[in-house]
Amino acid sequence: MENVRQILMLSHAGAIKALSAAIEAATEIGVPQCVFIVDPSGETIASVRMDGAKYLSMHTARAKARTAASINAPTGSMPHEFGTSAGIASQGGVTPLPGGLPIRYNGKLAGAIGVGSGSGEQDFQVGRAALAAIGADQV
Repeated sequence: MENVRQILMLSHAGAIKALSAAIEAATEIGVPQCVFIVDPSGETIASVRMDGAKYLSMHTARAKARTAASINAPTGSMPHEFGTSAGIASQGGVTPLPGGLPIRYNGKLAGAIGVGSGSGEQDFQVGRAALAAIGADQV
């Protein structure tokens, strides 16, 4: 069947479970976060801005999730010049900031999570807790 391809996509139930785990992890470390969960194409499945999270982090968390889905890799490692140019070209849809993780099962992309409002390491910590809660591959 060369004219079609099968894709794996996180369900809304999986997205809510991941979102709940992210909120719990952010609460445990005392850093209110903005969290976006997107499908493989970068469209939002679920999101939250925790009480006290930075308003502008809603934009960066979404861009982190979309970037992780687009490149099928964690964010934060692309060269700054490229990330800045890609951010401008995509009208803020791509970012070089750390905090975005692909959601994979057996190496296949099913979506992505973007977390923002803490340090890059705190954002990754919250994202990894969400991946663990839904049994996704750890990145």
